[in-house]
Amino acid sequence: MADQRRRLLTYVGLVTVIVLGYTLVYNWGMTAFENRPKGLLHSLEIVVQTFTTTGYGEDAPWASAEMKLLMVAMQFTGVFMIFLALPLFVAPWVEERLQTTIPTSIDDVTGHVVLCELTARGEALIDELESWDREYVVIEPDRDRAATLREQEIRVIHGDPESTKTLRNAAVPSADTVVADAADERNASIVLAAREVSDAVRIVAFAENPQMTDYLTYAGADEVFTPHHLLGESLANRVQTAITTELGETVEIGTDFELVELAIQDGCPVDSIELKESGIRERTGANVIGIWRDGEFESPPNPDARLDSDTILLVAGSEPQLESLKQLVMAEDRGRGRRSVVIAGHGEVGSTVLHSLAKGRIESTVIDKHDDPRVDVVGDASRAETLEAAGVESAETLILTLGEDNVTMLATLVARELNPDLEILARAEEAESISKVYRAGADYVLALATVSGRMIASVVLDEEVMSPDIQIQVVRTAAPELVGDSLDGASIRARTGCTVVAVERNGDVLTDLDPGMVIETDDTLVVAGTDEAINQFNEIAQ
Repeated sequence: MADQRRRLLTYVGLVTVIVLGYTLVYNWGMTAFENRPKGLLHSLEIVVQTFTTTGYGEDAPWASAEMKLLMVAMQFTGVFMIFLALPLFVAPWVEERLQTTIPTSIDDVTGHVVLCELTARGEALIDELESWDREYVVIEPDRDRAATLREQEIRVIHGDPESTKTLRNAAVPSADTVVADAADERNASIVLAAREVSDAVRIVAFAENPQMTDYLTYAGADEVFTPHHLLGESLANRVQTAITTELGETVEIGTDFELVELAIQDGCPVDSIELKESGIRERTGANVIGIWRDGEFESPPNPDARLDSDTILLVAGSEPQLESLKQLVMAEDRGRGRRSVVIAGHGEVGSTVLHSLAKGRIESTVIDKHDDPRVDVVGDASRAETLEAAGVESAETLILTLGEDNVTMLATLVARELNPDLEILARAEEAESISKVYRAGADYVLALATVSGRMIASVVLDEEVMSPDIQIQVVRTAAPELVGDSLDGASIRARTGCTVVAVERNGDVLTDLDPGMVIETDDTLVVAGTDEAINQFNEIAQ
């Protein structure tokens, strides 16, 4: 504001000096060259008319060349001063008047989620919140970015999330959760301010640096997520599930009923067999709810779908049934002897993968550009000679934990060429890169932002997640719009792609569901599906 005022005073002073100067010269010239003396006030009038291009006065035309040149000079000067004023004062004034009004507070809202700054993982959380009709507000300190978010129809207020005043303006005392999603040091300040505003609100924070976890907890955060560790553990869990006879991550539905994802392995008893011919239900008692193939989920699964190493099954059943199925989808030689795993990248994600696999007694070969005692091959993981030196040609699994998506795509292409049977698990920085990495030849891809967003959504929405990525979520929800319909009549699978895996009724969990079962008022449905499918289910059930 002070700079604007200073520019205005300078401009007014300059115009005044120039106008008065031209007035004196014009007054003198009319006497000296035209022999038509004029008063100073008349001369000022002529100068102003010329500057503003409203006319040239009653003195025109001029006979002398000197006065004609003077008038040309005045015309150019006037136009220059006008065009100088446009970018300095007129355009900023118009822009300011046209700017979107950004609110600094919200009213009449409770039980909402307050996001302190917005990142890609926050965008994933907002998608979840909107699908469940949950209220939220984003606090954005940058006014221009706040305006952009508002134009995108994201509920936002402008303010400093480290300020207790801003947090009160965001109704933190009546909020359900505060999410601190800025830089680590700012997150600590945000947590302290939020805890000062409310002792009861739930506070969730992100820590890029794992060493900040304890500090954020000391500051008052109820839960702290380290995105790189989450991603590393998820990738490592996928490997361990594929090579051991133990079940991986499961979601418990009842006392003895669970959901789990299982990958079909080359050479297993059901490899290269159609689902309808596999006899999975008859041989194990487990029920196949859906099939993943190349990142695409199909539920209900097509009975003609061929099971192979590109297939991941989503199955439900008791623990003995699932363990029996685990044996069925594993190759006979899996889990015996040393597992050949190559990890490309030894940053935070890669080191987490290495540590997790080491705990499971799985030995790995590590590739990285930088030498380190824990790095076995130093080199570029996107180059064939580096991958060959790490033994990718004879390896069973390659885990790409590289920080650049373009490099990950190139490494995937090269590795797939070297070993067509290689299982490739990859990290993606951006969700938009997932489909490209799949097309390059990866078998399983996780995006850093999506993993973080889905995990925090599971906390905020109290939903269970099969794995912290874009894949399957399991929700327990009432379905008031479906009360009175039978499970078969509601056509939930056909209309949404979701599967009802259980019904909670009068304290009991019913898993042996008859298609004719009628949905009652107090029933809670346990539904499994992709994010999109769950959103569609909410639309018809709520």
